[in-house]
Amino acid sequence: MSKSLQIPRRTFLRGLGTAIALPTLEAMLPSRAVASGGAKFPTRMAFIYIPNGVVQQKWNVTGEGKGFRFSHILEPLSQHRENLTVFSGLSHQKAYANGDGAGDHARANATFLTGCQARKTSGKDIKLGVSVDQVAAKSLAGKTRFPSLELSSDGARLSGRCDSGYSCAYQFNLSWKNESTPMPPESDPKAVFDRLFGGGSKKEIDENKQRRERYRKSILDFALEDAKRLENRLGYADKQKLNEYLDSIREVENSIEVASRSDVDLPEGYIAPSGKPRDFGQHVRLMADMMALAFQTDSTRVATYLLAHDGDNRSYPHLGVREGHHSISHHRKNKDKLASLTKINRYHCTLLAHFLDRLKEIKEGNGTLLDHSMVVYGAAIGDPDRHTHHDLPVLLAGKGNGAIQTGRHIQYPTRTPMANLFLSMLDIMGAPTERLGDSTGLLKGLS
Repeated sequence: MSKSLQIPRRTFLRGLGTAIALPTLEAMLPSRAVASGGAKFPTRMAFIYIPNGVVQQKWNVTGEGKGFRFSHILEPLSQHRENLTVFSGLSHQKAYANGDGAGDHARANATFLTGCQARKTSGKDIKLGVSVDQVAAKSLAGKTRFPSLELSSDGARLSGRCDSGYSCAYQFNLSWKNESTPMPPESDPKAVFDRLFGGGSKKEIDENKQRRERYRKSILDFALEDAKRLENRLGYADKQKLNEYLDSIREVENSIEVASRSDVDLPEGYIAPSGKPRDFGQHVRLMADMMALAFQTDSTRVATYLLAHDGDNRSYPHLGVREGHHSISHHRKNKDKLASLTKINRYHCTLLAHFLDRLKEIKEGNGTLLDHSMVVYGAAIGDPDRHTHHDLPVLLAGKGNGAIQTGRHIQYPTRTPMANLFLSMLDIMGAPTERLGDSTGLLKGLS
């Protein structure tokens, strides 16, 4: 417990162009709550989208309830079994053509968090619907520094013609503020880091960046004096937690610096992803670290991450996959393509495991940040060869502050709207909503 007066939850460590939000310390909580272990921590929600569907025979688990057995693709998540809920039977009917013809990849991205049918256009008259994350962000307005955090591995595109006559806005944005306004995601981990930990006037932030680059200093170096003053006011447990948190910031900052200098040379015969070829896994892990830091500091409670847009044709040299992801997803039951696609699906799960590891490492009261979170991981395409949008690959990690009974596989009737899951999550977030997209009611059986 704090050695002096309580400090505000919204305390920052400040320096030139720096504002480092702090994790929840005992000194920020009422003394009774600390003593009883009953301190209430906020619930967070994140949505991670994987492209091009999965090999469903290798994704689907066997057994129901707590007796389910992990599939080959999901096996890298087995260490988090007690924090997972695996779903079967959920669907996105609005991702089907419904009279609009080709364009399943664009519709999949567009429908994933909205449950709405995208108007087929490549012009300015785009029309979709509000996404679940933005419903939550609006309800939580003013409680955090940032209403929501939108991330991507691809970068933002708000216009242009993409899949079969659909605007690129549908395919490169998961989050939608309203039916015609997507929330552009950030793909540069350094920009996200600076957004989370930069502070002060624009002039101060620019000076901070210039000095850091000139002298190769950490952002923490500009806030050490403030950190020392705060440390003198803290008890033993809080001092330890503060030091661990500052060490994690420095570790992430160093990782970003290394990543910015390390390009990947692809062996002959491999397809380079669009844009500057960087190590994809390293990129994803850094973005996951950004989400974890944002949640830990209560900078935001809502995040979305487009791992890659549907139709992405990235190759995976380190897995021995020479062809592009989208190309092999149309496998026509070819044994070699199915094997390659399975490798990619499984690898993506190892990247999710990194994020869950991070959340589980961060202690909050008697639980962890993972206990207080809800992380949806999945896609709006099931079988990529046939472009199906039912029986979708989707799971939920985290206990939602005790609202979700985890460690289970739940089988729902075929074509149960995935939007029903989102309605239930909004309920848990304290942002109850009557309807979202094609929802028909709350998803039963979560608690």
